[in-house]
Amino acid sequence: MEIATLPSPLELLELPVFRTALLELGLLAITGGLLGAWIVLRRLAFFAHAAGTATFPGLVAAEAAGVSPRLAALAVGLLYAGGVERTGRRGRDPGDAATALLLVAALAAGAVLASDVFESGSSVDRLLFGTAIGLSAGDLVFSASAATLAASTTFALGRAWTAAGFDPAAATTLGLPAHHADRVLLAVIALAAVAALPAVGALLVAALFVTPAAIARLFAPGVGALLWGSVAVAAAIAAGGLYAAFWLDLPPGPAVAVLGAVSYALSAAGRAASRARKGPPAPIVAR
Repeated sequence: MEIATLPSPLELLELPVFRTALLELGLLAITGGLLGAWIVLRRLAFFAHAAGTATFPGLVAAEAAGVSPRLAALAVGLLYAGGVERTGRRGRDPGDAATALLLVAALAAGAVLASDVFESGSSVDRLLFGTAIGLSAGDLVFSASAATLAASTTFALGRAWTAAGFDPAAATTLGLPAHHADRVLLAVIALAAVAALPAVGALLVAALFVTPAAIARLFAPGVGALLWGSVAVAAAIAAGGLYAAFWLDLPPGPAVAVLGAVSYALSAAGRAASRARKGPPAPIVAR
C-alpha cells in the first residue's frame, strides 16, 4: 500500500487557488499588522473582533435580497463603528460596554433574520468562517484597498493615534485631532474587518488583527518596531496557517487562528522566562 505524501511548499505554489489565497492573506497581513498595532495600543481588541461579528445581520439580509454581501457587511460595519463611537462618547463607560451592547443587538438581529425572516445560505457560512477556495479578483482588490487605506491612515494619523494611546489628554493639548482620529481609526478597523471576511471569516478576524500585534508587543521597544513587527508576524502566521490548512484539509481561518494562538502562548512563555532571568523589560515608548 502506497503512503500518501504531502505536497511540498513549492508544489503548493503551483496551484492557482493557493497563490490567490496566499496573496489575499498577504494583503490582510499588511492591513492586520498595521491596524493591529493601534488596536493593541488603544485596547481595541474586543472592538476589532466585534466589528467583524456584527456584520452577521447584514450578511443574512444581503443574501436574501440578492445584493453584494460585502457591501452590506461594509454598511453594517461602518454603522456599528459609528454607533460604538457615539454611544461610548455619551456614556460613562466608553470602552467595552458600548461595544458589547451593540454587538449583542447585532447578533440578536442576525439570529432573528436567519431563523424567522430569511433562510441563511452557504455564502453566509463562508463569510462567517472563511475559505481559501472561491476567492475572486474582487476580494483581492478590496483587500488591496484596505491595505492601502491602513498604510495611508497610519502615515497621516499615526502621530495622533500614538499620542492618544499614551496620553489622550496630552494629545488634545498638543492640538492633535484626537477625537476625529479616533473616529477614523474605528471606521478603518471596521472596513478592514469586512475585507477579511472571505478569507478568515467574521468570527476569526482577531486572528490577523489582534494576535500578531500582541505577539510583537512582547518584544517591540517602540511604536515603529511594533508596526513593522506586527506586519512580519501577521505575514508569517498567515502563510504558515495557509500551508497547514492545505496540508491538513482545513479552512484557513481556523488554521491561522490556532497557529496564532499557539505562537502567542509560546512567545509569552519565552518572554516570561526571559523576564525571570533578566528582570522586567523597559516599557514601550512612543517613537
